[in-house]
Amino acid sequence: MIGASLVTASALLAGCSGADEASDSSAAPSQEGSSSAAGQEQEASEVDSAQPRLVTTYDGGILTLDANTLEVVGETSLEGFNRVNPAGDGRHALVSTSEGFQLFDAGVWTEPHGDHTHSYAGDPELTDTVYEADKPGHVVRHDGKTVLFSDGDGKIQVFDSESFLDGAPEPTVKEAEEPHHGVAVELPEGQLLHTLGDEEEREGAVVVDAQGDEVARSEECPGVHGEAAAQGEAIALGCEDGILVYKDGSFTKVDAPDSYGRVGNQAGSEQSPVILGDYKVDEDAELERPERVSLTNTQTGELKLVDLGTSYSFKSLGRGPEGQALVLGTDGKLHVIDPESGEVTDSYPVVEAWEEPEEWQEARPSLYVEGDRAYVTEPSGQEVHVVDLTSGEVVKSAEVPHATNEITGVTG
Repeated sequence: MIGASLVTASALLAGCSGADEASDSSAAPSQEGSSSAAGQEQEASEVDSAQPRLVTTYDGGILTLDANTLEVVGETSLEGFNRVNPAGDGRHALVSTSEGFQLFDAGVWTEPHGDHTHSYAGDPELTDTVYEADKPGHVVRHDGKTVLFSDGDGKIQVFDSESFLDGAPEPTVKEAEEPHHGVAVELPEGQLLHTLGDEEEREGAVVVDAQGDEVARSEECPGVHGEAAAQGEAIALGCEDGILVYKDGSFTKVDAPDSYGRVGNQAGSEQSPVILGDYKVDEDAELERPERVSLTNTQTGELKLVDLGTSYSFKSLGRGPEGQALVLGTDGKLHVIDPESGEVTDSYPVVEAWEEPEEWQEARPSLYVEGDRAYVTEPSGQEVHVVDLTSGEVVKSAEVPHATNEITGVTG
């Protein structure tokens, strides 16, 4: 890890009114508190509740928005094509840069204090903490762990997700068998699932225990890509001919109905055993614009296809608070699918109709879901929209200074 520094962020704690506070008038009305943060000292003010924020990228930097008002709260210059993922602690994001995974402090957090909490808000900043990686790839959060995968060297870095709140935590470092564009997931009791392959071909996955001894292996997943977790500790991996599921100590292959039926991007939910995935059937296409999505039940092993009547992109998949499958179509609508029946139950108009660009790095409308809110970007109009998933209404829209590309968020 390079350029890491551990400091504290000071904030003024207002007097508390909780039942555990002393009522003696001689007690100090306020006291100084602190919260550890990676990077430089963070000035922050106490706020009345948690302040969720959105972290978005654009060509040349990072834009931080208030998730409720969509007001810009910070703009950070950063050259290059950068991807963002939440670190899992409600405060930080991880930015994939040329050097590795760089820690971004969104500037909002909440601290426990007896029978209540205190929330703070300050300026967002890109910290000096970088977790070195040769070609930083997937970031996975599961069961309180955050795992970083480096495609260029196969290095796997594992953290307790909450440890980022303490500053610049040191990871537990493990390695894949060979470098490849892969992914890893920390499982209960220290088991680690990671993909198998090399720079030429990806073929499956393996699970090892905390001592590094093999627990399970499957090489029946050609072109393995992406992951998602479903209800009941099931982990799904996409294959060029279906889905590979790890559950209860063993792998199970769920075959696609086509000889080439590629699932490369998935979205899971703890509220549902069903994994939402994309679905492509043209092995030779440079850019396929599919109109069907896959629903894979990790309990029954059934893979079902749903025809949306519109195409979508790899940034179009999400899950609702009750496990609803959500797909942002190129028709501009957010489609809601019952994961059990496969029925499209609602289609909410959100953005103008759009076409997926040929280069995957190019900006296109993207979906990010937090709780009962769906956030949808519209790069062509430099806008961001908020959809209430309970009513389907667009409850807030705002113009932003740049055409956004990646989008994620923190709960504050």
